[in-house]
Amino acid sequence: MQTDIDPRTLIGRKAFDREGAKIGTVDEVYLDDATGEPEWAAVRTGLFSRDVFVPLEPSEVVGDTLRVPYDRALIKDSPDFGVGRHLSPEQELQLYHHYGLDVTG
Repeated sequence: MQTDIDPRTLIGRKAFDREGAKIGTVDEVYLDDATGEPEWAAVRTGLFSRDVFVPLEPSEVVGDTLRVPYDRALIKDSPDFGVGRHLSPEQELQLYHHYGLDVTG
């Protein structure tokens, strides 16, 4: 997965789903181990202050927000791995499957 989103500019941005519903605030950005490209964002939700992982590709920065092209319910139901730790290949694979993304990309 490759994206032209600069991870340094994402922290603190509000994130919204495809319908424009607020998901939360970007808490952390996770880079791909092989390429160093930003791959996942951890978004702090208001509900129970849980972080959810969202893919940065095909998400896009619109103005001062991150627009995630998935339904809020799917995002909130993403696997919970906690933040501040490295995502293992197995955890990334679970996220790819959860969002229906091509794992070879």
